[in-house]
Amino acid sequence: MNRVLMPFPADAALAGTMNQAMQARIAPVAWRHFPDGESLVTLEESLAGADVAILASLRNADALALPLRFAARTAREFGARSVGLIAPYLGYMRQDTRFHPGEAVSTPLFAQFLEAAFDWLVTVDPHLHRVERLQSLYRIPTVHVSATPAVARWIAETVPDAVLIGPDSESEQWVADIAALSGMPYQVLAKERHGDYDVRVSLPDPAAVAGRTPVLIDDIVSSGHTILETLAHLRRLSLPSPLLVAIHPVFAGDAYARLQEAGLARIVSTDTISHPSNAIALGADLAAAASTLMTASTDSPEDP
Repeated sequence: MNRVLMPFPADAALAGTMNQAMQARIAPVAWRHFPDGESLVTLEESLAGADVAILASLRNADALALPLRFAARTAREFGARSVGLIAPYLGYMRQDTRFHPGEAVSTPLFAQFLEAAFDWLVTVDPHLHRVERLQSLYRIPTVHVSATPAVARWIAETVPDAVLIGPDSESEQWVADIAALSGMPYQVLAKERHGDYDVRVSLPDPAAVAGRTPVLIDDIVSSGHTILETLAHLRRLSLPSPLLVAIHPVFAGDAYARLQEAGLARIVSTDTISHPSNAIALGADLAAAASTLMTASTDSPEDP
């Protein structure tokens, strides 16, 4: 068995939690930038016959897109038998419809871009809203790893009196499953969005959360505006300071700092994106999924 796990620099720590379970050696991707904005990836050359998994969380998908393609093609040039992608956070999943005339529907376009270079894909809880299944986007084998069991275990062990709160209807699919596994009650807030930065929310049954510790759960926390509005509403109900659990801690701009200042008791995330808030490990789950696809890909290796 000749397996190689090749993390991009930001994902080196996550790779260290995965390689033993994958029975893979780690060969980091070196990635440097030039003054003109171009970049260069460098791989080790001893990849003849290897099954390669490139590890890159796509929080900055635009910056990583070309380097990913360059790394995948270079691995094949050096003799890799198969090349897959582990993208714990998969970017461009929210651009799945045309909101205004003339806009690109980027979700399927990005899928085509990735599948042109990789034999398979593993990701964690992609933002499936209008797209029902990841397999309907990709023609290569894919595995959608669920963070729900790990998040539910963490909540049950850490916040035994929790009431789970989803900030909007899109979060209900995660909140309901986590509530079922953790044995906690939950509610989903009603949300009205009046613009990118104008979001208003309300709690359906305030009495149901009395005496419990609120735990806000969302799959992607980016700008943080929905969470901030949710906090303002909970504050009016005189509830204890809530915790925030994010599956994907995107935290665009100064969102993390503003959330820290907003009165949250704690901000916790999974390690799909490297961040100081990481407290819920998914490396073992990612390794198991990748191992399955690496084994399958060796049955019919083919350069796409």
